[in-house]
Amino acid sequence: MKNYVLSALLFVAYSTFARAESHAMEMPAAVELIAGDLSLTGAFTRATLPNAPVAGGFLDISNNGAVDDRLISAVSPISMVTQIHEMAMDGDVMKMRELPDGLVIPAGETVNLKPGGYHVMFMDITGPLAEGETIKVRLTFEIAGEVDIYMPVGAPNAKMGGMQMHGMPKASE
Repeated sequence: MKNYVLSALLFVAYSTFARAESHAMEMPAAVELIAGDLSLTGAFTRATLPNAPVAGGFLDISNNGAVDDRLISAVSPISMVTQIHEMAMDGDVMKMRELPDGLVIPAGETVNLKPGGYHVMFMDITGPLAEGETIKVRLTFEIAGEVDIYMPVGAPNAKMGGMQMHGMPKASE
């Protein structure tokens, strides 16, 4: 437990992120992935400092359907543990916690996974992540099912990114 508390503190203090399988591909500025009634856009992560134990993943998820869906899990080869998290103020203290039941994506709404809010949390990462690489992440939704995405790695202070779906042609093709 102590290691996870330290990891969470490092996450907040450094706001940097993880290493992954690298894929030599150009990342489009904005690619939309459709999974059932969901539209996923703007996926990215951030470069990490050496020996950083954690990383975060971010994207926007729009539910264009008439029924709520739920992001129930995420996995990636870059981490031993991957969770859906939220950061929120509790009085004067910013707290981060796992959402063990996942994250509801309400019908007709967009949920933003972004720094300082909801995010995918990669813990016990395999090594540093360098700007310009990409990481593979499999998201599992209650209704839409499994979706593979690639998150481009931006600068340590990146606020948005692009996304490449597994097997999807580059924007220039």
